[in-house]
Amino acid sequence: MTPVDGVDISLRRGETIGIVGESGSGKSMLVRSIMGIAPTTARVDPASTVRFDGRDVLALSQREAQKFWGREIAMVFQDPLTSLNPIRTIGRQIIDPLRHHLGLSRREAADRAVELLERVRIPSPRNRLSEYPHQLSGGMRQRVGIAIALSCSPKLLIADEPTTALDVTVQHEILDLLHGLQADGDMAMILVSHDLAVVSQHTDRIGVMYAGRFLEVGDTRALLDEPAHPYTGALLDSIPRPDLPPHTRLTVIEGRPPNLREMPPGCRFAPRCPRVADDCLVVDPPLEDLAAGSTALPTETVVHRVGCLHPTVPAHHRTSSEAS
Repeated sequence: MTPVDGVDISLRRGETIGIVGESGSGKSMLVRSIMGIAPTTARVDPASTVRFDGRDVLALSQREAQKFWGREIAMVFQDPLTSLNPIRTIGRQIIDPLRHHLGLSRREAADRAVELLERVRIPSPRNRLSEYPHQLSGGMRQRVGIAIALSCSPKLLIADEPTTALDVTVQHEILDLLHGLQADGDMAMILVSHDLAVVSQHTDRIGVMYAGRFLEVGDTRALLDEPAHPYTGALLDSIPRPDLPPHTRLTVIEGRPPNLREMPPGCRFAPRCPRVADDCLVVDPPLEDLAAGSTALPTETVVHRVGCLHPTVPAHHRTSSEAS
């Protein structure tokens, strides 16, 4: 079984890419593999590489990794109740990484912890240092998780479904907070979510994942306005719309994602695709640039790639002859 297969992703300083897809599509497995915290039963192909500032992260020794994680790349987890240690105070969980990575004294680290809690908008931050996770609300726990992740000023932050366990109001507060903190530190970010509405407002690019592989990657606005892959279009159509009449049935994607142990031949989405053709059942299409051969696309435009034999080509990607 290969839960993540052939994924290629790049990120620039200060950029945010959103990774979206249904549950089980491989989103969390991808970012956990990058972080080196995939399940013990998982194995990363030796031919795979994760390069960060020119270094192969997967080749780091245990000693090097201990210095690297948290300092260069940090992560905000999906459920702050389980990601925080229930028997250690909030202060200890922030102070220890500061002392380990930055060599601060206990007093310096405590002062820095208070600053971090203020930064993530937690009231009475000094008092919180002596509290335990169960004494905080879900939103406050997630803010603590963000404070821990940002404690050593990483260059890349991975946020794995950071708002799933929170109510809608708190979701927006957390996402706005992450967006603001990222801009302040010129930090790159990978935002993982099953919710297209979440990533639409807080990302520069989106990668749509299905059955362990990207089916479409492109500029956020262009991809949402004119999706090229039928799966992306189906995800957008399934979002509830307030402008529709009451009791309008939600659009659903028929069928189920494939069993990763028994991947169908051809395109992975073919069994559920409304535009399936005979060749889709035979050929598994790789990601290709939609603009290939087009003279209408400016060179500075973000590349829009899609893995589909019969994509819907957005208007701004068509040649003049195609448009006419």
